[in-house]
Amino acid sequence: MELRHLRYFIAVADAGSLTVAAEQKLHTSQPSLSRQIRDLEQEVGVPLMNRSAQGVELTPAGKAFLEHARMALVQAEAAKEAALRAAQPAKPSFALGFMSGAEIGLLPEVERILRDEFPGIEIRLSSDYSPVLARALMRRKLDAAFIRPEEPMGDLACRRVRTDPLVFVFPSDHKLASQTAIAPQEIANENFCLPSRAAPAVRRVVLDYFKRAGIDLKPEHEVHNVVHAISMITSTRAVMMLPAYTRQYLPASITTRPVKGEVPTLDLVIAYHKANKSPILKLLLSRVGKLAGAPS
Repeated sequence: MELRHLRYFIAVADAGSLTVAAEQKLHTSQPSLSRQIRDLEQEVGVPLMNRSAQGVELTPAGKAFLEHARMALVQAEAAKEAALRAAQPAKPSFALGFMSGAEIGLLPEVERILRDEFPGIEIRLSSDYSPVLARALMRRKLDAAFIRPEEPMGDLACRRVRTDPLVFVFPSDHKLASQTAIAPQEIANENFCLPSRAAPAVRRVVLDYFKRAGIDLKPEHEVHNVVHAISMITSTRAVMMLPAYTRQYLPASITTRPVKGEVPTLDLVIAYHKANKSPILKLLLSRVGKLAGAPS
C-alpha cells in the first residue's frame, strides 16, 4: 500500500465522485483513478466504496479506513517535516501562524520578545483561516499559531491570549446606526450575513448567540473574510456580527454598534503541538501576559 493510494482514496471520499476527484483534485484520468482505487480495495481485502451514477458512497469499511488514511498522511507529512528540520543548519528558526488580521496588533510584540532572546532568529510567518493553521500545527509545519479554538484540538494545546467581544456591523446610514447598542431582536427581520464554515469558531458563536436569544436566524448570505464582509454589507445593506477588532479594517461607509445585554465573545489563543519542546515556544508561552496587552 502506497501513500498515493491513500491520497487518491481521500480525494474521492471528499469529492463524492471519481470524476470530480480525478479532474479537479488529482488532475489525472478517471479510468486511471478507478484502477488505483480497485488496487487499494484488493490490497485491503474488502470494498471501500459503492459506485453509482450519482457518485460514490463509502461502505462501513471505507468509513473506518478513511479516518486511518487521514492519520497516516498526517504522520507521513510530520515525518518528512521532522527530517527536513533535522537537516537544517543550527540557526534558530520559528514557524508562526496568525489568523488573518491578528498579526497587525500582535506581530510587533511577538517579534520583540523573540528577537530579544534569540537575536539571530528566523521567524517564518503564515496568515490563514484558523482551521488551516490548526492543520499545519498538527502536521508540525508550524511551531505555534494565534487562532480561534478549534473543535476538536486533538494533539494541540493552547493558551488564551485575549477575549474578543462581537459587535453588530452594518452600513453607516442604516436605521440601526441611530442607536447606541443593538439587541438581537432588533435585527430579526434584517438581511443578515453569517460567517462561512471557513471560520467555524465565529460562525458557531454567532449561531449559539441567536439560539439563546430565541431568534430563528435565516441568513441571506455567507461571507468568508473581512474583505468579503465589507463587500456584502455595502452591496446588500446587510447586518452581521464580527469580532470588535475588525473595526480597524472597516471603511467610513460601514459602522459598528455594541451588543445590548449579553455580549457574545470569542477567545484568541496561541496553539501548539503538545510534543513541541522548542525553547523558543517555551519563551513565547511564558510571555502570553504581555501579548494580551498588545493592541487588538
